[in-house]
Amino acid sequence: MLHYIIIFIAAVFVNNIVLAQFLGICPFLGVSKKIDTALGMSAAVAFVMVLATICTYLLQKFVLDPFGLGFLQTLSFILVIAALVQMVEIVLKKVSPALYSALGIFLPLITTNCTILGVAILVIQKDFTLLESVVYALSTAVGFGLALVLFAGIREQLQFSKLPKAMEGTPIALITAGILAMAFMGFTGIV
Repeated sequence: MLHYIIIFIAAVFVNNIVLAQFLGICPFLGVSKKIDTALGMSAAVAFVMVLATICTYLLQKFVLDPFGLGFLQTLSFILVIAALVQMVEIVLKKVSPALYSALGIFLPLITTNCTILGVAILVIQKDFTLLESVVYALSTAVGFGLALVLFAGIREQLQFSKLPKAMEGTPIALITAGILAMAFMGFTGIV
């Protein structure tokens, strides 16, 4: 049990996928203007990340490794992720049209979101079991969501701040992201 708690803490805080490993910067900067959109994107990424990790893990262990097709890992993982994102898009369109329209172009971008592919490859490189892979994927999704929502909250507050004209928009967002990344560096050494 302690092993899974360590995986969780490391993935959420110490090795945060966005703030420490710099994967998923595009949605981090693009969807983080409103907390509602950030929460929706976090939920969609979490769902796809866990499903993609399970599917790609099984594909790796039962197809690619036994048949010596490891060189097809990246290509096959991308195809699996693309199919899962299409499925999530269809479900969201039927279940929650408001969330579907709020995410707009960012939902199809989950297909090319490097956090999903990164986690799928990392669990294979770390030689995790299926349960460890699911815990890692869920923890990484929580870390991604935490970073996204924190950043969105800060950006919403920055709208009410008086900033120099040259600092408005992207410059202050990048500076804020850097400061947030440095804050998360404070967790280094916990596990």
